[in-house]
This record gives sequence, structure tokens and C-alpha cells, in this order.
Amino acid sequence: MTFFVYDRNLSYIRPVMIRRILQKQLESDLSRRKVQVIFGPRQIGKSTLSEMVFNNFQDKKLWLNADDAEVRAQFENPGGMKFEKLFKTYKLLVIDEAQRLSNAGLTLKIIADQLKHLNVIATGSSAFELNDKIKESMAGRALEYKLFPLSVQEMVDHTSLFDETSLLEHRLVYGYYPEVVNHPGDEKRVLRQLCDSMLYKDLYTVEKLKKPYLLEKILQALALQLGSEVSYNELANTVGADKETIERYIFMLEQAFIVFRLSALSRNVRTELRKSKKIYFYDNGIRNSLISDFSPIKLRQDRGALWENFLISERIKKISYQNLYGNLFFWRTRAQQEIDYIEDYDGFLNAYEFKYNRNSKASLPLTFSQAYPNHRFSLVDLTNYLDFVLME
Repeated sequence: MTFFVYDRNLSYIRPVMIRRILQKQLESDLSRRKVQVIFGPRQIGKSTLSEMVFNNFQDKKLWLNADDAEVRAQFENPGGMKFEKLFKTYKLLVIDEAQRLSNAGLTLKIIADQLKHLNVIATGSSAFELNDKIKESMAGRALEYKLFPLSVQEMVDHTSLFDETSLLEHRLVYGYYPEVVNHPGDEKRVLRQLCDSMLYKDLYTVEKLKKPYLLEKILQALALQLGSEVSYNELANTVGADKETIERYIFMLEQAFIVFRLSALSRNVRTELRKSKKIYFYDNGIRNSLISDFSPIKLRQDRGALWENFLISERIKKISYQNLYGNLFFWRTRAQQEIDYIEDYDGFLNAYEFKYNRNSKASLPLTFSQAYPNHRFSLVDLTNYLDFVLME
């Protein structure tokens, strides 16, 4: 996929390729002789990333796209001897859209067990199909990677810190999907096409939803509640469904890499909200497209929620790409004391409050400080957000 360098007026200068952070990790992990499985939503750049790794690989290699019926036919009735004949001369095999294989888990297991010389990269748009197919079969044989929309870090590396920070207000509205970044001036149409044609495809076809309109109502309701606590019971009443259906649909949306959940931290204080949750979108542009609101950030009543969603989604990219392992929460009490975002690493809590305005002030609630003495508190605003989202 081709991307563009921008000037401050959002006009492009020349088409170039953007290097993804995961590329270095993928190339390094080839030596581990595991099946490398790349998950991510449609149109996020999985094929492009795989192609970049493929092009850099110096030994004999083979690229297969499982969208092709002839390719799928080659994997029918999988067996070690069959695959040995097909792939014995290759050192790298890429299977793009591997979830399209009817027996993806068994196929990858046999290749991993029988063809020790072969490096394998498999991409999958649908966590439903591919993840379910490889979960049991590939235990101990696979390395999994999540590819997200483009990150602040990737764009800074691609252009410059000045260029990217000058586009912050634009990114808060239109997000970081590659196709959006690639088509300045046409963001609204691209985002609508992504929502209509791509993002729901897995949910509509794989899960065979009987009421697809309900999914849209749930997504719109979640978009309007961005940054607020979500009650499944209230959401069910709002959209006209039962609580179990809401839970199932939100789980599917998570599996499709559209939304993610934060749970409430609750350990030491009686008045802490224990079962609360917040739901965020992986991309601001998708969220804004769902409610058809692309007004400038300075005119928006929801800019605080957009800022929060942007920071947390960027932080998740950073955590994932740096292979950090911790638990993520928010915190709130019945007395309305709250902290926007918390990271727990081995019992040490990093607590963050988000403010869009420069020179804002925030203080840590005394209740939290006393209950969790092993902590650090930081305010993230326009003056220091890059320290929060850029790689260390």
C-alpha cells in the first residue's frame, strides 16, 4: 500500500511507503521457527507489512493468497507428505488471509510440525475464524501479533515530529487508518466505506447476524458514550435488546478490532465501582464516522472524550509493540472520585489523568493515594502527550 508525505495544508508531496513498527519484530522472530500469525482489522496493512518482510527475505520464498480458490484447493486434505512436496524447496511461506482456509489450524500445525525448515507468516482479518481455528492446534507453535491503525510513532518516524504534531487536531477527528491517511481531503468517504464495507464484514458473514441493524445501533450508542461508563443493562434498554445479546455483540466487536474494554480497578476501597467498564474505539475516525460528526476539534463538545480515546488507543499500540505486560484499568468511586487510566505492572500503579487544555491542573484523589501507596501519578495534556505515546 502506498502512503503520502504531507505538508501542513494536507496536500501530498510524493507517495512513499510507511515502515511499520512490527516489521523489525517479525523479521527478528523468523529465527525462532514459529508460525507467525498477524491479526488485525481489514484494511489495516497486514498484507503490506507481510510483503515488506517477504521482500527483504533473501532465500527462496512463496506468497499465497487464500482468497484465491485455487490456493484454497491446494490445502484441502492437508498432510505432511503433501506439504513436503509443495514447499520443500522454500524457506519462507506467506499465507495471506489464512482464515479463508477451511482447515487453517490443522494446516498450520502440520506445516509447523513436519516442515521444520520453513518459516511461515499467516495473516488474518477475522479473529473469529483464524483465532478459533489455531487456538488449540497451534499451542506452543505460533507467535501472535496485533497490527493496529498507524501510530503517532510510525508517522513521526515517517515524516517528522513537527509535521505530525501540526496534524494533531486532524488526527483527533479522522484517525489513523491507512486508507484515511493515504487520501487527504477524502477522509469522510473513506471512513464511510470502511464502516459500511469492511469493518462489519466479519461480523455479518462469519457470525451470520440475524439483526445487523442492531449492531449499528449498539455501535452508535457506544460511540455516543465514549469516555463514560457503560452499563449493559442500560445499553440493552436503549437499543431494544437483552443484556446477553449486548454482551455477545460487544465481544464480537472486540474480536473484530473495532472496540476494546477497560475494567474498573477495585481492590482496597469499599466504595470503588467494581463491575464498571468503559469501552473505547481503536480509531477516532471510525468512532466519528459512526455518529457522522467530523466537525473541527475546537468546536466539539466531545473533544475531551476524543482526546481520552486517542491517548488510550495510542498507548495500547505502544504497549503492544514494545511487548509490555501489564493490566489496564480506570478507577472510580461512588462519590465520583475518578482516574482516567491506570497501568498495573507487577503491583506498581501508573495513574494518569487526561486534559486537552494546556496548563490544566489535576490532583490525585486522597482515597486512591491512601489505598494504593505504590503508585505514580501524571497529568497528560497537550504539552507532554508525546512522552505518553511515543516509543521509549
